[in-house]
Order: sequence, then C-alpha cells, then structure tokens
Amino acid sequence: MSHASATRTVKVLNSSGLHARPSLAVAQAVRRSQSKVEVRTERQRIDAGDILQLLSLGATPGTELTFTATGPDAEQVLDELVKMFTEQFGLCGEAD
Repeated sequence: MSHASATRTVKVLNSSGLHARPSLAVAQAVRRSQSKVEVRTERQRIDAGDILQLLSLGATPGTELTFTATGPDAEQVLDELVKMFTEQFGLCGEAD
C-alpha cells in the first residue's frame, strides 16, 4: 500500500519562538493524524510528534521549519500545521 507524501515550509512568527505551548499543539496535531511527520531545520531533523524534540530545536522567531508527512492524511495534517503557524497558535497580541 502506497501512502501520500507532502512537504510544507513555515516560518516561526511567535515573538517567543517555538516554546512549550506551540510545541504541544504541534505534537498533539501530529499524534492525532495517521501520518508520520518529521520537521527539519538547517541543522537537524526530528519527529514532530515529540514535544521534547520540538523544544530541542530552539526555534526562534524567523526560523524556517520544513515539515514532511507520509501517510494517508499527509496533506491534511500539514495544512493544519501551516494554519497553526500562520495564526501564531492563537497567541497573536498576547504575551506568548
């Protein structure tokens, strides 16, 4: 059985970077999906469903992250992640 694969690149817009709350939201979205999702920076590649690995990226504002998903809902999970980053995890205007 062949699974779809998809890739999206996002930029961290939150003024505090990819801290605990956004990392948890990413990990939860990935774990809800049926796809394997990895995230890559210039220096490392990690499992996007693992909050500790996400935090270890040390992604500051402006960091570009490339997500790659493989599985039956690859497009959908990446679309959800892009929306989260674009909407700054609902933290826009708040002390994030």
